[in-house]
Amino acid sequence: MTLGPVMLDVAGIELTAEDRELLLHPAVGGVILFARNYRDPQQLAALTADIRGLRAPHLLVAVDQEGGRVQRFRAGFQRLPPAGVFGQLYRQSPSVAQQAARLTGWLMASELQAVGVDYSFAPVLDIDRGMCRAIGDRAFSQDTQAVTALAGAWMQGARLAGMASVGKHFPGHGGVEADSHLALPCDERSFDTLWQEELVPFRHLVAQGLETVMPAHVVYPAVDTQPAGFSERWLQGILRGQMGFQGVIISDALDMAAAEVAGGFVERSKAALAAGCDQLLVCNNRVAAIQVVEALADYRDAAAQARLARLYSRHFSSRENCQANPLWQEAQAWLARLENVDELVLAYDPTTRGGMVL
Repeated sequence: MTLGPVMLDVAGIELTAEDRELLLHPAVGGVILFARNYRDPQQLAALTADIRGLRAPHLLVAVDQEGGRVQRFRAGFQRLPPAGVFGQLYRQSPSVAQQAARLTGWLMASELQAVGVDYSFAPVLDIDRGMCRAIGDRAFSQDTQAVTALAGAWMQGARLAGMASVGKHFPGHGGVEADSHLALPCDERSFDTLWQEELVPFRHLVAQGLETVMPAHVVYPAVDTQPAGFSERWLQGILRGQMGFQGVIISDALDMAAAEVAGGFVERSKAALAAGCDQLLVCNNRVAAIQVVEALADYRDAAAQARLARLYSRHFSSRENCQANPLWQEAQAWLARLENVDELVLAYDPTTRGGMVL
């Protein structure tokens, strides 16, 4: 079997008979996991092994493990700080903040791979404009240069561990007040403004080989009347054409309120694929998931399947092996310091090597 265009969810901490039947459908290509799918690392490893064992090539397994308020697996995992913590540190010492972000990205990736997860939907490339509560401290900073540098460092850390990164939410969700989970946001700024500000982190990380992009369910009327995730102009014209992106485009969740502008679940799925998405997130609605996979049973896109195959983890390894890596202890030490980031910033001394009193 090949990887289909739909990534969906499963019910609980182990696969049900209905889960198994659905995951064998040819339109399915991956599974997104949530907190409800997690009890402890051992259970999670068994669940992902069960998912991978269903098919060959195995289904992609992903999760939102950004850190802060968006971290699905907590007990038994390192608690990751919100991205904004690195931005606080960056204001005092860019090099130190980048090293902390790089190590945290490596640790995040290593922990997930140790339990059979291929990748996390991170890092967030949005710029915190102080407007959107859905973003807030999920963004690294209010400064474009800081977001670019810190997200790039996070991506490098994840890549060192063998994991692909997902930049979201293209072309930027930080400049709107509305939460696309609940409403359809509209960003009225000109394309030139977006290009020079919101798109800078995406442009730089694409140039560094960013593997995956998730578009926003946000309308930018200066460019298109459709939200970016349903816009051929944004995905094929700008992202792939002007920016030269060659990786995977995965839709944001199609159950979000902002996606309703594209019609019912089948209509919005077909619209996202036609716009240029390689894979669709259809989760938290089993009836809709079944409707979508049935409607896409005969859908084939060889180029998308080849791109999706690049998202497999390159380094599934045991937690014991990960902990034996010197980077593990170094990353843990940084996380302990970042729990008191205000004190850490106060400890900044530009006369010391690396800029920190450690």
